[in-house]
Amino acid sequence: MDKEILEFTHFNDAGRSKMVDVSEKKSTTRVAVAKGAITMKKETLQKIIDGQMKKGDVLGVAQIAGIMGVKRTADLIPMCHNIFISGSDIDFEIDEVNSRILIEATVKNSGQTGVEMEALTAVSVAALTIYDMCKAVDKEMTIESIYLAKKTGGKSGEFINPNHQ
Repeated sequence: MDKEILEFTHFNDAGRSKMVDVSEKKSTTRVAVAKGAITMKKETLQKIIDGQMKKGDVLGVAQIAGIMGVKRTADLIPMCHNIFISGSDIDFEIDEVNSRILIEATVKNSGQTGVEMEALTAVSVAALTIYDMCKAVDKEMTIESIYLAKKTGGKSGEFINPNHQ
């Protein structure tokens, strides 16, 4: 088997995918923050701000959808563990100058594996929900720059994304 493949933790000795065994890892408090954005026409953003979308409260629904995404991450990403989530929150910032909504998800747990994928999923699902609720008036929306901004806890400790500060 190729030495490079064996360095990845998600491959077994035969080079096939496996779920990593975290049973020997220390349980720590872990927090992950992910960010992203959805850009749209100025008219679309104004309709969201004014509460004029026919499908309802866009950001309220996107918030709930993002939190639901956190809870379903292991169902969507094959090698993710089902984990207990201690808390999850999503914040939206309206950027009228650039006609976009900035999305930030924070996910926390105490356990043997981190919550980075859950935070990234939250941002993705929230952005997709905004798209779904607004696509009747703006099919040109763009979901952009979804990334892990920060994570704490676990063996590797703190990470702050140097590419997005």
